[in-house]
Amino acid sequence: MSEFRGIPPGPNVGTQLRALHRKKKAADKAVQRATQAVATISGEIPQCSPLAELTLARINEWFNQRGWQPFEYQTQVWASFQKGHSGLLHATTGAGKTLAVWLGVLLRVAQMPRPRGAATQIMWITPMRALAADSTKALQQSAKALACDCDVALQTGDTDSAARAAILRKPPFALVTTPESLTLMFTRASSQPNLSKLQVLVVDEWHELIGNKRGVQLQLAIARLAAINPGLQVWGLSATLGNLKVAMDVLLQPVKNQGRFTLVQGKLPKQLMIDSLIPDSFERFPWGGHLGLNQLEFVAREIDQSASSLVFTNTRSQAEIWYQALLEVRPDYAGALALHHGSLDKSVRDWVEQGLKTGILKAVVCTSSLDLGVDFLPVERVIQIGSPKGVARLLQRAGRSGHAPGRPSRITVVPTNALELIEAAAARHAAEHKQIESRFSPRAPLDVLIQHLVTVAMGTGFKPDELFAEVCTTFAYQNLTRAQFDWALAFVEKGGDSLAAYPDYQRIAADDDGIYRVPRRDIARRHAMSVGTIVSDSAMQVAWMTGGRLGTIEEGFIVRLKTGDCFSFAGRVLELVKVRDMTAYVRKADRKKATVPQWQGGKMPLSSELAHASLHMLELAYQAISKGKKPALPELRALESLLALQMHWSALPNTSNLLIEELHSKEGHHLFVYPFEGRTVHIGLASLLAWRASRHKPGTFSIAMNDYGFELLSAEPVNWHDWITGSLADSPLFTTDNLFQDVLDCLNASELAQRRFREIARIAGLVFQGYPGAGKSTKQLQASSSLFFEVFKKHDQHNLLLDQAQREALEHELELKRMEHALQAIQSKQLVFKPIERPTPFAFPLLIERLRETVSTEKLSDRVARMVAELEKAAQA
Repeated sequence: MSEFRGIPPGPNVGTQLRALHRKKKAADKAVQRATQAVATISGEIPQCSPLAELTLARINEWFNQRGWQPFEYQTQVWASFQKGHSGLLHATTGAGKTLAVWLGVLLRVAQMPRPRGAATQIMWITPMRALAADSTKALQQSAKALACDCDVALQTGDTDSAARAAILRKPPFALVTTPESLTLMFTRASSQPNLSKLQVLVVDEWHELIGNKRGVQLQLAIARLAAINPGLQVWGLSATLGNLKVAMDVLLQPVKNQGRFTLVQGKLPKQLMIDSLIPDSFERFPWGGHLGLNQLEFVAREIDQSASSLVFTNTRSQAEIWYQALLEVRPDYAGALALHHGSLDKSVRDWVEQGLKTGILKAVVCTSSLDLGVDFLPVERVIQIGSPKGVARLLQRAGRSGHAPGRPSRITVVPTNALELIEAAAARHAAEHKQIESRFSPRAPLDVLIQHLVTVAMGTGFKPDELFAEVCTTFAYQNLTRAQFDWALAFVEKGGDSLAAYPDYQRIAADDDGIYRVPRRDIARRHAMSVGTIVSDSAMQVAWMTGGRLGTIEEGFIVRLKTGDCFSFAGRVLELVKVRDMTAYVRKADRKKATVPQWQGGKMPLSSELAHASLHMLELAYQAISKGKKPALPELRALESLLALQMHWSALPNTSNLLIEELHSKEGHHLFVYPFEGRTVHIGLASLLAWRASRHKPGTFSIAMNDYGFELLSAEPVNWHDWITGSLADSPLFTTDNLFQDVLDCLNASELAQRRFREIARIAGLVFQGYPGAGKSTKQLQASSSLFFEVFKKHDQHNLLLDQAQREALEHELELKRMEHALQAIQSKQLVFKPIERPTPFAFPLLIERLRETVSTEKLSDRVARMVAELEKAAQA
């Protein structure tokens, strides 16, 4: 038997497990049917009733049989359903939201006449395939107990062709699916009769969809369904949203003509414990990331003391590192410790999820791939490595433990540097005061609209006036102008001004009745394979030489390796044997250490809510330390020495001041600014200040940033004091006047827009990623999208996709709106300008961020150790 280290042993075990699982499932069903038949004949249990006979009394009886008592919010949801309302249910994780909405759906549909023939009456949308499978099982269990004629089926991208064909032949009563699979249904004209009988659409985990283009795609799908069935009821479920009213409006806008909306908030006494690992000692001059692995023994002890634990990391690379490190300190975990992230093969992830549910795994090191509401009831303990960077993310992950009503949830934050203790205390404070991040829908993304036009044309076809009116019923496109719609229509019909000579970009055409359809089968086939808005860099399969897959790795990582190089993936050290047809073939390596892959999107910025809560924590620390008292919160008490030194050498930032430090060293002239707005905003603010300063006096600046502030380094002295001192509201450096144009001028906006255009080009169907087994490389896709970008700039300057790329670059890459709010907040603050003689505890991490990018023969850790020793000597003096 091959080595067993937290992933299935052997290359083909996924196939074997699935075959065994199918046989066991079939046998269990046979036994269950026989047992139920005998029990029914003997009169031990009543025969299952049809849905038409379901009543509220029957549901209450079913609850009583299980020793349950419906919560008040559940009965409120049931009453709203029976009145025909649409709505949004917001309740804590593990509080019974699924059961509340599902039983409400059954009660509502029971009141309605059953359509002739098989037809899907309920659609249940989930954002993740794993969640879809889990939701299907949960719905099936309660449906079987309450109504014998309510079959529930699952259809996602993982569903095989035979199962899809069976669903088409005999549509199930309820279908659990994803936004992409729902959209694909509209590409088939034959699906229209079945969709017209849909009664209720439920969107689970709505907070995961509302803020991105997947949510926009779902809005368009809801508008299409509402047009087909004007009486459609729509409900959303969510656990972590700060702007509930807006979230409900976004979801229900297409059915607002019903005028019957209900917002239900499930206020349950859920015990939530958020604490921090406080190391016995740590340095007063922290630098990011290095401290976490020093806490291995603590994390291992916590795992020892719990029956089942989840260890969350913020990145896949970090998950790989922690998995290997835990096995090194606890070799006996082999077989009971697993790894789970989105790049692992589906068979591996399924095995891990099943192991959690059955309790055979003691711990899983994971990423956001296990954030959502998959029910892992045995999990007792959640550990978060590093700051969660957001309040909603912390609450979501905490809810993975005690995932049931009445069970307490506990999460412990393990800091990867000393300052993350401030974020841990701030996250707890924000969670206790319900300061959760708000999420907003993108506005009128034309790439999604272009894809939708081809989708509808491929299915039933459309008339422009009718489809324009339908699209405008969505929240995202409520302000769409007819000129924008007509431009999108002309773009897919004729290819726009620059692609008119290429037939492949003439994707739709009007017939004699004025109905637009897709005229060519090859175009239809390519479009069906490109439906969706999830865009990521091209991924290579990782496969054993002997057969079987481990998962996927970004192509950019693999192309930097040579044959014989080793890398760590899926909890193993692998040797690269060869690369062929977008597949990296590997074998097990003998060595223990290897390169860890880096995935894109590794660093998450601090959210506004958590950033402001962190400033509040610093204010509490200042109030205590300045009076000679110890801070009340344990995290701040642990940081007392660090914070006191920061106050002695400089000052502490807080909610009412902006701390700026100025330092002269042998490297040059440093300016440290601490707005506490997150690293993404600080990139823009640092570039903006440097550019505005250079207009007064030409100069060159080096920039470094983290979540707390940024550094500007120049070789020549800059008179920052005179430019900034005084009223910040009057400072030319922090003004919001001409912000949009200044940001465009100070940054390489064209490069940012071009990078964003790659995503837009794929969603809009300009770039095809290839057929299965013949995928295009990242370089090919980038070259194609870059070519389109340059062609449009030269020959089609009024192309609206160019405008969208620039807007998204500013809104998403630089968070321009948040930058504007940050500047407005700065203008209302008091300036604290401090010349310093040496780097302070808050300035030190910024120096290290810049040193990371410096090429040197000296190890970074050695250089940092020498710098820390010098600063500690000065602090003691």
